Amino acid sequence: MSELFDQIDALRQVEGRAALATLVSTHGTTPRKEGAKMWVGEDGRILGSVTIGGCVDAEVMAEAEDVLSGARPKLLSMDLGDEDAWEIGLTCGGTIEVFLEPVALGSVPQPAGTLALYEKLRAHVATGGSGAILTRMDPPDAGAKLLLLDDGRREGSLADPVLDQEAGAAARGPLATGVSRTVGLGPGEAVKVFVEVHLPPPTLLVVGGSHVAMPLVTLARSLGYRTIVVDGRPRLATRERFPDVDELQVGIPSELVKRIPLRPTTALVLVAHD
Repeated sequence: MSELFDQIDALRQVEGRAALATLVSTHGTTPRKEGAKMWVGEDGRILGSVTIGGCVDAEVMAEAEDVLSGARPKLLSMDLGDEDAWEIGLTCGGTIEVFLEPVALGSVPQPAGTLALYEKLRAHVATGGSGAILTRMDPPDAGAKLLLLDDGRREGSLADPVLDQEAGAAARGPLATGVSRTVGLGPGEAVKVFVEVHLPPPTLLVVGGSHVAMPLVTLARSLGYRTIVVDGRPRLATRERFPDVDELQVGIPSELVKRIPLRPTTALVLVAHD
């Protein structure tokens, strides 16, 4: 999630529009999973990748110009031979699908635009919630989006009330596993919809500012954890000792821990003798 918004924030400074490519389906083992993104700006700037470079990313870049000029989304399906597959990390040939869509990147998101939905999802995830953005990939309404949050709120539409009604059940599995994937909705499950899941970052809560806690916090930060250190000793709970920590709390640990939400994504480590 943070990588996605770092890319958006960087592009908004220099681009008015960009083509957003999302890896929506892979058959085989690949270093990038469903949900990986690459941005291609109007001036040719490239951020991110849907694979690890090579033939797929090159084709996406070429197709991005057509998407931006025509302002129409496109689903790319690429059948790879063994050599092409090996180049991007697949052990053998297979099929990769990438969804390309134009996105307006103005400083103020359009109320019903793609960026506005992502901003609302970002704000929700920042408070510890989770959610999914569902994107319809088949014409004539390719690119239509529906935002579903775990508190029951929803915004947007897949341009069909039947699909909107089925969306909640379709997103339940991906939200439970934290894995984005393509699902089929509608009669015969004929309409392809990509369920893009975003969860809050995992949190490491360390009670005790000991020497063991110091490298533990640094390692956790590099793995993408939000880190909190709690200790009753001001001389130990310092920025000098914990330069990588997100939050330091000084006080009675048993009282402070009660104020910190413990979620399924929270790891609690006790390195204090009391």
